[in-house]
Amino acid sequence: MNTASGRRRVLVGSVILALLVAAGLAAGFYFRRSSGGEGPAATAGIAPAAVPGGTVALASRKTTGSGTVAGSAAASGSSAGSGSAAASGSATPSGEEAGEEKRSGEEKKTAVPVSVALIARGSVASYISSTANLVPENEVKILAEAEGRVAELTVEEGSRVGKGQALAALAHEDTEIALRKAEFRATNAKSAFDRAAKLLQDNLLSREAYDKIALENEVAQQELAEAHWRLERTMIRAPFAGRITDRNIKLGQHIRPGDVLFTVSDFDPLIAKIYLPERDVLGLKEGRDVRITLKANEQTRFHGRIRQISPVVDTGTGTVKITVEAVAPPAEVRPGAFVTIDIVREVHPQAVLLPREAILRELQEAYVFVARGDLAERRSVALGLEEGGRIEALSGVAAGEQVIVAGQGGLKQGSPIKIVPTHEASDLGVPAEHPVRG
Repeated sequence: MNTASGRRRVLVGSVILALLVAAGLAAGFYFRRSSGGEGPAATAGIAPAAVPGGTVALASRKTTGSGTVAGSAAASGSSAGSGSAAASGSATPSGEEAGEEKRSGEEKKTAVPVSVALIARGSVASYISSTANLVPENEVKILAEAEGRVAELTVEEGSRVGKGQALAALAHEDTEIALRKAEFRATNAKSAFDRAAKLLQDNLLSREAYDKIALENEVAQQELAEAHWRLERTMIRAPFAGRITDRNIKLGQHIRPGDVLFTVSDFDPLIAKIYLPERDVLGLKEGRDVRITLKANEQTRFHGRIRQISPVVDTGTGTVKITVEAVAPPAEVRPGAFVTIDIVREVHPQAVLLPREAILRELQEAYVFVARGDLAERRSVALGLEEGGRIEALSGVAAGEQVIVAGQGGLKQGSPIKIVPTHEASDLGVPAEHPVRG
């Protein structure tokens, strides 16, 4: 009886164990199939069991003999793994979207290399500007006064000469002969006149005869002076101290009266004549300082002064002639040099000054970019006086701030920047639609 009862219990336990194993295999097959995989039950041709409500009730482990039932644990593990994988797959973005987001973030963080300059205060002035040629005040062309052959040349172009210095000489043998003849006649006439004066004193000569002899003596003396003058005309001399700027004759050349022989110029002073509208001349006075800039080399600047203002207005042009004198020009400034003349009109001694290359223009707006830490800040500015490479800022910026002077062509408000030396910052590659630098 006891033996039969024990067998019955063993049989019931075996059936229960078999049912538990079958339930575990069915649950594992179900969850694997839901996640796209195939379980061992499919391979063995076992049909899945329906699980009501989508849940599996797992029994506690039972151990018989040497075996341990782990079906419930396997089912639970499979279910958790499959559910986790499904959730992860639905929440994670695709690879392309992630790459695009990463590249976009890197582009936003890329800093633009720029160069900056410190905004400072200084003096700036406005000018009335005009152009002209510097010319010597004293410049003459020396003309021949006698006919003859050039026998001697003593100067060349560029030579410095003094007043009365001989520049050239004509052949003068004939004039010397004429001079000696005149000297003889003058000496003879003077002797005759002296004798006549003594005879007249002794009442031995009539007054009429005396007057005739006196006249002949006077004519002879004048002929002697003329002979000296003709001889002197064979010598070409400088009318004033200066430099020879042009030589038009050659040794041995035959010249006639009126031929141009030399040009002599006095380089001190050099003057320029400019013509300004009548309204610009109002308020100008003689003696006012001006600034003169050599066009051939704008680094060469020197001072000048207004020497003369014409008292009349040219009715044809409506302008007034202003004569400007250069004061101590450098040695490289030559007569005829083309120069810019700036007459000071207005001065602002404590202006906020911007470098010209920092200013950008778009339609009627002028603006700059100011470095604020590692970001660029766009500022609209109102501009005032301009002088050289500096422009006065009336508003928008303050002295002491750092303004971007290179690399700002492609910047926008808030763009990240990296400050580098000027030669490393570049505007190359800036799109054409960006405004041109002012």
